Amino acid sequence: MLWKDKYRLGVDVIDAQHKELFMRVDKFLRALRDSTSWEEKVSRVNETLDFMNGYVVEHFRDEEEYQQKIGYPGYKMHKKIHDDMVHYVVKVTTEYKEKGYDEQLMQQFGGRLLAWLINHVAAEDQRISAYARSKGVKSDE
Repeated sequence: MLWKDKYRLGVDVIDAQHKELFMRVDKFLRALRDSTSWEEKVSRVNETLDFMNGYVVEHFRDEEEYQQKIGYPGYKMHKKIHDDMVHYVVKVTTEYKEKGYDEQLMQQFGGRLLAWLINHVAAEDQRISAYARSKGVKSDE
């Protein structure tokens, strides 16, 4: 499992969403590495893309609402990082469908998705948690 407890922010809804994202990305990467043919993998890959296109937007919205609620000073920059990732997911999904379910594109996407998720949750999102603690905001307020 890719999730680590050190990634927790102390906000139950966001932590649950992060765990779900890590689980789905892990499942996606396992599907990509599976020894079955690409044709057999396509449905699992498509399922993950559909999930990511909806869930990422929902998660980012919840996380951004929390940042605004606690007055997080890095909100605008953090929102831009989120917006850029949503744009990337949508762009890759469109390209993938237009190219007829290209395996190489999904391999690249899987690697970038994992690196982004770990870096974002382990670094950027931890700044939100540190700010909340510095302001005396209790976990899950």
